[in-house]
Amino acid sequence: METKTYKDLEAGVWATGLCSGCGACVAVCPADALLFARGGIATPVNIGYCKADNDGIPCGACYAACPRVDMASQGMMLGPYREIVAARSAFPVEQRQSGGAVTAILASALDEGLIDAVVTVTADPWTMKPSSAVITASEVLVRHAGSRYSWWVPLLASLKEAAVTRKCRRVAVVGVPCVARAAQTIRESDHELLRPYAKAIRLVVGLFCTEIFDYANLIEGKLQSERRIDPWTIRRLDIKGKLEVHLQDEQLISIPLKDLEEAIRPGCRVCTDFTAVSADISAGAVGSPEGCTTLIARNDTGTGFVDRAIRRGKLEAGGSVDLAAIERLARKKAQRRAE
Repeated sequence: METKTYKDLEAGVWATGLCSGCGACVAVCPADALLFARGGIATPVNIGYCKADNDGIPCGACYAACPRVDMASQGMMLGPYREIVAARSAFPVEQRQSGGAVTAILASALDEGLIDAVVTVTADPWTMKPSSAVITASEVLVRHAGSRYSWWVPLLASLKEAAVTRKCRRVAVVGVPCVARAAQTIRESDHELLRPYAKAIRLVVGLFCTEIFDYANLIEGKLQSERRIDPWTIRRLDIKGKLEVHLQDEQLISIPLKDLEEAIRPGCRVCTDFTAVSADISAGAVGSPEGCTTLIARNDTGTGFVDRAIRRGKLEAGGSVDLAAIERLARKKAQRRAE
């Protein structure tokens, strides 16, 4: 079978508006020949070298890791699951998003040694500019808790740092549905060059997502320039069918998503996965009481991590979950993308 190269990925995904910008191809390229250039470019670029094209050495790792080559998981609502619970952190998480349940699960797992690293997103506290990061200590994870997933960063690019550079062998990946799908694609692949990454990924946590935004267009453009909202005055951002901007002075500003179309990442326009159906655990604020997180444990791995955090007293579960509210937003996303 002919080896697929970055050129096939470029023609079938990058040039067709399908690229999610997840960073999986950047992470697994053995030659470090793919990157996201500065300036808000929506897709990766090649630096001018490819093992297969230049040296005739079979590779195709980038193509094998891409979640948008196969869009089979698109169109699902809740997806498969074992249990759905409302939960919150049992310990203080100052900047927590909704109930802080994801932070509680991951912090508990780090302390217990179930995982040795978390590939996640951090943000500059002043500018709110995001970047992908590898976190290995629970206290650091708690300090960086909060919503930073409203805008784009090629999160999985840091998977190489975790699995190859630091040689972590029990990695948790936290990200929006396209990131969860990419991590699962890597785990399921029989491609030889993806095995080190597949073996390293122990847990995938997917976050409910309607869309993500380009930092420059959203923060510097729509908020700072147009609405005079400086990033250092923002406490957190929530997306619940609209963009909710929570300010440090307790003000709440709601912006309809239709007013933010220019800031949405191009690859989001083809995505219909709201609940991250490829994850081990999916999480979001929708469907749970105020101050709680909805957790969807989809398999034995997901259930195991949730149960361990509860038994260790790090996570509290309780309260009913409004499944209809989750399905309503999932359906709305799928319909909007079909238009």
